[in-house]
Amino acid sequence: MPDLTSMKNIGAEMARKLAAAGIRTPEELAEAGSKNAFFRLKTLYPGVCLVHLYALEGAVRGVEFSELPPEVKADLKEFSGALKGKGGSPR
Repeated sequence: MPDLTSMKNIGAEMARKLAAAGIRTPEELAEAGSKNAFFRLKTLYPGVCLVHLYALEGAVRGVEFSELPPEVKADLKEFSGALKGKGGSPR
């Protein structure tokens, strides 16, 4: 079974963070979607930023994050902006 690092844009550190958020396989990332995965990461790691969200979307689409269409980047930027200040665990 392929692991997360077999996906574009996902290195060992991102895979480790995703696993901590309960996402351990490419299938789980695809099922969760980039926004849900980013939200889960933001909860655990408030320092994750827009580039992480782009990387996740690129991974789901199977493209380098720099190849995402401008309208997709704009949508992701809006989503990320809406989460500003909402990171961190309520524990």
